[in-house]
Order: sequence, then structure tokens, then C-alpha cells
Amino acid sequence: MAAIVLRSPAAGPDYQAVVAAPGFCLGVDCDDDEVRRIRFLPPGPEVLAKNALAAETARQLAAYLADAEFVFGLPLRPSGTLFQRRVWEQIAAIPTHQTRAYGEIAKALHNAPRAVGQACGANPFPVVVPCHRVLAAGGGLGGFARQNGGFLLDVKRWLLAHEGC
Repeated sequence: MAAIVLRSPAAGPDYQAVVAAPGFCLGVDCDDDEVRRIRFLPPGPEVLAKNALAAETARQLAAYLADAEFVFGLPLRPSGTLFQRRVWEQIAAIPTHQTRAYGEIAKALHNAPRAVGQACGANPFPVVVPCHRVLAAGGGLGGFARQNGGFLLDVKRWLLAHEGC
């Protein structure tokens, strides 16, 4: 009988690449054809790409981290509900150096700001789909990646400063 190896849920997926950024890392989960997910990770060592798409994704993420004007061109695996995809389309349309309020996006989609916030938190492609550009009413940070504190809000602050927002 083969041994069963249990993996801690905190361990997360095996990333095909990890890109280091100031104060955080970006984990890339992809196959040979599509990026499945990008995750914010605590600071740690980079992981060299395990396939060509992971290498290209890491290259593009590093290019953005060096220059906020960089435009991504990655094959992203379709995911999420129809509403989430509509929110992510709105977010992807926010130009670099600009922000929008949850309420503005909600109004455009004829929905509630809380629903927009939940869709932002479910974004599987942070940085590429720039959910960090969505703020609370009055310009407050709001949450980020379903967190209201901790290192992820520091990541949001860094990304906004990087883009000159």
C-alpha cells in the first residue's frame, strides 16, 4: 500500500515560478498554455521557472516591477463567475497612475460596492488585472485580496506608490 502524503493547506500550490518584489513575492501557477493564478506571497526566495510560460510570466512581472508602464500580454485561463469577469474587465480598463472607487465600478455594473469588493478579492491575476487600483470611497485603501490588514495592505500601498497614484 502506498503512503499517503498530506500537504498543509498553508503550503499552497507548487508554483512554476516565484518573482521577488520589494517586500513581497509573486507566485505563478500555470501550465504550458495558460496562467491559472498569480498569488501574493510573503518575502522569500525566487523560484526559477519550470516551463516556458512560467518564464515569460516571470519576465513580464519583473518588467512591471521595474516599470509601472509595462503592458502585460499573458494567456490567462478564464475563471470566475460572469459577474466577477465583468468586474475584472472594468478593473483591467483602469489606466496606470489612476484609481477608481468600488462604488464607481459598482455603478457602472449596476451592482453594490460590496459585491465589487468581493470580486476584487477573488481576482486570480493580481497585478496583471490591477485590483490594487480600486479604492474605498474617499480614497481610503479599503481591503486587498480579501484582507483588511497585514502585509497585503503594504503590498497595495507599494503598488500604488510604484504607479504614482
